[in-house]
Amino acid sequence: MKICQVERPLVSTNRIAMMEHKLLQVVRDGSTLQVAVDAVGAKPGDWVICVGSSAAREAAGSKGYPSDLTIVGIIDYWPPKPAEGEAA
Repeated sequence: MKICQVERPLVSTNRIAMMEHKLLQVVRDGSTLQVAVDAVGAKPGDWVICVGSSAAREAAGSKGYPSDLTIVGIIDYWPPKPAEGEAA
């Protein structure tokens, strides 16, 4: 599992049938942007728990689902680590 922050929704209307109408979100993992299937209804700015690999496929709805990253929880409170030199 990893903690990411939701940046924005990703709209993709032309996709394979297996993906159904699942919501996709752009999430930030440190300085890297990734696309995650949203299984819980997160919104931009939310800190979320994401799973990858076979857990991501199962959390998205099926072991055959084409997902490498799925949002499985919204964190109620997450104090981000202060930037270097910044007061806590």
